[in-house]
Amino acid sequence: MMPMPGRWLSCALIRCGPSLTLVDCGEGTQVPWKALGWGFRQLGAICLTHMHADHVAGLPGVLFMVAHAGRTETLDIYGPVGTGYVIEGLRRIVPELPFPIQIHELKSGENFPLPGGLRGSCVAASHGIPCLAYEVLGPPRRGISLAFITDTRPTKQLSTFAHDVDLLICESMYDNAEDLPLAKAHAHMLAEEAAGIAKTAGAHALLLTHFSPKITDPLGPEKAARGVFANTRAARDGLVVTLEYDS
Repeated sequence: MMPMPGRWLSCALIRCGPSLTLVDCGEGTQVPWKALGWGFRQLGAICLTHMHADHVAGLPGVLFMVAHAGRTETLDIYGPVGTGYVIEGLRRIVPELPFPIQIHELKSGENFPLPGGLRGSCVAASHGIPCLAYEVLGPPRRGISLAFITDTRPTKQLSTFAHDVDLLICESMYDNAEDLPLAKAHAHMLAEEAAGIAKTAGAHALLLTHFSPKITDPLGPEKAARGVFANTRAARDGLVVTLEYDS
């Protein structure tokens, strides 16, 4: 995957109060982030799904922006086995930072703290290399949750993992059933398969992302997925989704 005009690479920013958590960090992540106007200093954690370049190559730029925003507190980086090795290499072009970095290599099923009182958990995905899907939960008394699943074939474990989430953010690499052999060969999903996970999980809403360059109009996978799971929409750069607490 590569950045395209009007379409940046994989990243999602979660804000809870003033605190920020970043999920994946594709090349150029800091550019659409800056356009949001949310600032960089409050970034407290980064969750990386796997170590392919289109999900981690933006880290040096983001670390540079966080440093220049004046952060001095520890930044936690979570990811699968091998995360430390990759971060060590990327840090060579941003060797001096005013804040410490703590790397946590996770195993499937682990739980961990996130900024703003959030809780994270992870489960193994199926992508040919160590890859994690993440679930982020609000304080138990309030009950907001989302799951982030990308670069994987659909598995029963993923549907169980994303059970009853308010928002499922899921890859949709292809939108045509004829591309199923490609999806299987490269460990990705069709839009309908992402919708199948949302339906089986009982998710409240589905947001599609990680489209193949051959998809020029994300409304195509959105339409295909809605045939399986009605409350689906395609993500776009700079999209902000607000999850509301039940009154």
